[in-house]
Amino acid sequence: MAKRTLETPSAPPAIGPYTVAIEAAGLVFLSGQVALVPEGGREDGDSSAQTRQVMNNIGAMLGDIGLGYGDIVKTTIFMVDIGDYAAINEVYAEYFDADPPARSAVQVSALPGGFRVEIEIVAARSGNLG
Repeated sequence: MAKRTLETPSAPPAIGPYTVAIEAAGLVFLSGQVALVPEGGREDGDSSAQTRQVMNNIGAMLGDIGLGYGDIVKTTIFMVDIGDYAAINEVYAEYFDADPPARSAVQVSALPGGFRVEIEIVAARSGNLG
């Protein structure tokens, strides 16, 4: 199966040895995103502020490759405190009009850079949805 790296100029710079966006078999995989500000710096606010920054970054990256929030089919949310679940959910829900994607949400002991939230997504090009 062929895969290709996608150009996402709106993405914050990678903070490790990974590719931000890969496409294979009509599916687009975005690496987990934390609340980095694309122009530099970071969102150090609470879990709601960090979730908003992450979701805005995801939207911009999807826009770079001709997709949007409606093309997301699966997300995984990592949080350092399950007590933030309701606040994260409230912000996350704002980005989906109807039929939100499948999702997992898990508490982890820590995230890179001391962030509170990380979200990864899988999106599908509409021609690949049967």
